[in-house]
Amino acid sequence: QVQLVESGGGLVQAGGSLRLSCAASGRIFKINGMAWYRQAPGKQRELVATISSGGITNYADSVKGRFTISRDDAKNAVFLQLNSLKPEDTAVYYCNAEIYSGLEYSSYWGQGTQVTVSS
Repeated sequence: QVQLVESGGGLVQAGGSLRLSCAASGRIFKINGMAWYRQAPGKQRELVATISSGGITNYADSVKGRFTISRDDAKNAVFLQLNSLKPEDTAVYYCNAEIYSGLEYSSYWGQGTQVTVSS
């Protein structure tokens, strides 16, 4: 079994910063791509940022220049640094990872962490 656990969400004023963490545990042989998604109330889940196993990153246009995704393979972890936060960044943030646990790569999700940005 593989688990992803996020942490680091909270309430912050507009212009502030947060750092989200997501740690994978369990039967893990290799982690391929990792990503952060978010879902605001009444909206569909959207992709925020991705990072490949080689460290190549991609961002949604709405967060470019403000958010930074990174990973620590020794800790099976992915991070999201959120700077210059805006009220429209308010959402539940989910991490996602493609993990090889012995048979095949599967996609795993964390439980989500709430980020609330006040104006």
